[in-house]
Amino acid sequence: MSDESLIDLAERVEEALEGALLRHEMLKGEMVLYVKRDEIVHVLQFLRDDRECDFKLLIDVCGVDYPERAERFEVVYQLLSLTQNNRIRVKVATDENTPVPSAVSVYSSANWLEREAWDMYGIYFSGHPDLRRILTDYGFEGHPLRKDFPLTGYVEVRWDDELKRVVYEPVKLAQDYRTFDFLSPWEGMTDVQLPGDEKATKPVRGWIDTRIAVKEKKAS
Repeated sequence: MSDESLIDLAERVEEALEGALLRHEMLKGEMVLYVKRDEIVHVLQFLRDDRECDFKLLIDVCGVDYPERAERFEVVYQLLSLTQNNRIRVKVATDENTPVPSAVSVYSSANWLEREAWDMYGIYFSGHPDLRRILTDYGFEGHPLRKDFPLTGYVEVRWDDELKRVVYEPVKLAQDYRTFDFLSPWEGMTDVQLPGDEKATKPVRGWIDTRIAVKEKKAS
């Protein structure tokens, strides 16, 4: 569909669901609907059942973390209409303590997708039939895709050959939070030189420079 058709579609949804949408915008050729949190199930059901929308497939549900915001999380729904050959993106915002109504009653595929968002971000979905972790281990602490979660985690898992079982121990590796500066995050590795590292003190010879140096040596 053209941008004009997508805008017309968004305006139709906004008119049909008065008060449910906060706003809409075009981003890189795709329509994005920003929806009130408590209205998400109503909006998704309309997008699925309305003939001009006909978004029968829920492709993905994921979380995004913006720690600087009061409502730090966005829940993003990706919908696909095969009959209209069109995609649309729906977003709702929430915080660490406020649940988002589950979309399982509208799209059964939301079951595992919402479980993943809960596991990775700690976004709670009210009305979910089986909201538990899906990717991390039993007893895992925290939610690993939050921006303030340490890259090493809080515990490490290993097999103890003497005890003949898996044991959990506190992480012993020193590493800061998500601050990437092209230096090794591991303790003890200080003499590391990576391509593109502005802090490198020694020049890194490229493949062509090396060949030229070898030819010059042979010629002399």
